[in-house]
Amino acid sequence: MTLHLPGPGGTTRPYAPRTEPLSLTTGAPLTSRVVFSAAHVVADPYADVSPDSPAAVDWDATLAFRRHLWSHGLGVAEAMDTAQRGMGLDWAGAAELIRRSSAEATAVGGRIACGVGTDQLPPGDRTLDEVRAAYEEQLAVVEASGAQAILMASRALCAAAKTPDDYLDVYGHLLRQATEPVVLHWLGPMFDPALEGYWGSADLDAATRTFLDVIAAHPDKVDGIKVSLLDAQREIDLRRKLPDGVRCYTGDDFNYPELIAGDDRGFSHALLGIFDPLGPLAAEAVRRLDTGDTAGFRALLDPTVELSRHLFRTPTRYYKTGVVFLAWLAGHQSHFTMVGGLQSARSLPHLARAYELADGLGLFPDPALAESRMKHLLSVHGVAQ
Repeated sequence: MTLHLPGPGGTTRPYAPRTEPLSLTTGAPLTSRVVFSAAHVVADPYADVSPDSPAAVDWDATLAFRRHLWSHGLGVAEAMDTAQRGMGLDWAGAAELIRRSSAEATAVGGRIACGVGTDQLPPGDRTLDEVRAAYEEQLAVVEASGAQAILMASRALCAAAKTPDDYLDVYGHLLRQATEPVVLHWLGPMFDPALEGYWGSADLDAATRTFLDVIAAHPDKVDGIKVSLLDAQREIDLRRKLPDGVRCYTGDDFNYPELIAGDDRGFSHALLGIFDPLGPLAAEAVRRLDTGDTAGFRALLDPTVELSRHLFRTPTRYYKTGVVFLAWLAGHQSHFTMVGGLQSARSLPHLARAYELADGLGLFPDPALAESRMKHLLSVHGVAQ
């Protein structure tokens, strides 16, 4: 069957969907890299809520998706921005997500790390003491759940901090308190404009120096860093300056194949939102890397970059819409409804191109189901087939 996808100027263009998926199976644990998928949440489509209501989550479908990722050998990065943290999922919902997912991880033997932030603070100016206390509250929840902690960038800290020393003080306090090594997360303003100037400066060289000072003061409490700046060379330069034993987890959804493959001076592990829709394929690629087959790794993963760059195009923070859209087409959930109504954040042409790219990669386990669902979406938007 040929689908008619929206084209420029109100036109349509024909597209012939593939009939067979890429052949991917579950397999052995990954060994050469630590790989986390930042997983999305599945909304409850029957909940009578508004965009401003607390998140209504379909817990069964949400946990089933995490079991899917674990079955392929991936770790789950929970309650991160892919889960609409700060964009529909409030702290109460995030805390429940952390507890439920951590319990599920224990039950199935899956790896999990969870985001620690300050998003329970009400809007308005906050003191550094209030920011520190909010971090402490969330850190306690994550540690009590048995998960590894990811110290996320905080909008409140960015607003309250006046100098780089303020970051050194807050992070130093938290790292001294942490019972196990944590991941430090540097999220760039392309993902969240409220984080402009994080680490005390809009000059990325100056910010990097402060970031490295935090790590150097507490290397035994830092498992790794997650860098989401969409700047491959900056990440490479940064990871070469890390103390021995501190990992770099790439969060660069534009340049991840080359960063994970690495060079003769090192490589990046991964904590990526794009590994939500790419989970099985990404795991298969890393298994090739486990055997020393770098060319095979790149052959599988390089073709996915066009899809990732499409999903993460500006405004980058709305990449979550494409991620959930592809999960619906792939059959991981029964609907295309998102927390906060965010399914409306991307245009029909954007979604149609995402379908086309994902289908071309063979990402849909049942191409006929994906085709049928895409056809229904087009029909709802008035695109005749």
